[in-house]
Amino acid sequence: MSYLYWESVPTRWNDNDGYGHMNNVVHYEMMDTVANTWLIREAGFDPFHGETIGMCVASRCEYKAEARFPEVIRVGLRIGRLGTSSVRYEIGLHRADGETLIAHGDFTHVFVDRRTRRPVPITGRMREAMEKLVVAS
Repeated sequence: MSYLYWESVPTRWNDNDGYGHMNNVVHYEMMDTVANTWLIREAGFDPFHGETIGMCVASRCEYKAEARFPEVIRVGLRIGRLGTSSVRYEIGLHRADGETLIAHGDFTHVFVDRRTRRPVPITGRMREAMEKLVVAS
């Protein structure tokens, strides 16, 4: 899979579970962190004061290999679908080499008005930034 944006995320001591590997919930935390970091840095998203917020309406993850502390995970991000008010992020977690797949998944944000929680169109800088990450499935 080709990803157009990459972040390195170090594992933490408490990411390991009783089985000695990274707990499954940490994979979702990494995906969410990288997508929101990208939104803030590249798309001008303000999750704390902006008029719109992104609500997660669906998520999925498939696990391919174990990871554990101490390890740096390379997280790739792309957009598989960009709608009027929704976006589906596709995310891959890889070993530091950027090749060996640990897990891949996706989650969908619907952007809504902060007060009314009604869907709003993705426009302006955010839409322009998202269009740069769209890949054909």
